[in-house]
Amino acid sequence: MSEPVVLTRSEDRVFIITLNRPDKRNALTKEVVEHLNAAWRAFEASDDRVAIITANGDRAFTAGADLDDIPHDLWRAVPGIGVEVSKPVIAAVSGWVVGGGLLFVQYADLAVAADDTKFVYPEAKVGFSGGLIASLAARVPHKAVMELVLVGDPLEAQRAYEIGLVNKVVPAGQQLDAALEYARKLAANAPLVLAQLKRFVGRTLPKGPSELAGLARREVDAVTFSADIEEGLAAFKAKRPPVFAGR
Repeated sequence: MSEPVVLTRSEDRVFIITLNRPDKRNALTKEVVEHLNAAWRAFEASDDRVAIITANGDRAFTAGADLDDIPHDLWRAVPGIGVEVSKPVIAAVSGWVVGGGLLFVQYADLAVAADDTKFVYPEAKVGFSGGLIASLAARVPHKAVMELVLVGDPLEAQRAYEIGLVNKVVPAGQQLDAALEYARKLAANAPLVLAQLKRFVGRTLPKGPSELAGLARREVDAVTFSADIEEGLAAFKAKRPPVFAGR
C-alpha cells in the first residue's frame, strides 16, 4: 500500500499536519485536498491547542497544483476557508512554496521559513488563478503582493521576513523545531483568549471575492451534505412529516 498523501500526529497538544508526496514535490491533488480538509476537521475536533502544517522532503513545501490532477476546489484545504479553525495555525516551510501552496502560509497565524525557501506565484505565467491570493494584500504590503503575483518572480526567505509574510527565518532543517517552539508557547496560553483574538483579527482583516465565495460555499455545503437534507427528501418521498436533527 502507498503511504498517505497527508500525515497527522499529535505531540504535546500540538497537531502536526505533514504533506507527504516528497517524490512529487508535495504537489497538490484532489486527494491531497480531501485529506487536508479531513485533517483540519480532526484538529478542530481534538483537544490539541495548536496546529502546524509542514511537509516531508527538502525540495519543496509544495510545488502547487499537480497539473495532472488539478484540484479546482483547493479552497477546501485551506484553514479558515474550507474548514473553520478556531485555534492557532503555524506554517513551517522550506524549499519551493509555489502557487496555491502560498495559501497555507497566507492563512496561517504564524509562519517559519527555512533560509532556502522560495515563494513564487506563477499563475499569471501559466494562465490560471483561483483568486484566493488576493487576500494576501490584507496581510503584507500592497506593492510587495503585486510584485509577487503579477511579475511572478521568486521571493527569497529573507525578503518574505522583511515584508511580514513569515515571522522567522531559520537554517534549513530547523523550521519544524522553530515552529514547535512557537506552538508550545501558544499551547500554554489561555485557549479561550487565543480563540477570541484569532476570531476578532479574522473579522478585522478584509476578505477578497474568492475568499468570500469559499466561505459561502462552505456554508452551503454544510446544508447540502447534511443528514437533514437526506431526511427531508426521504420524508417528502414517503409523504410523511420530516424529523430534522439539525446536523
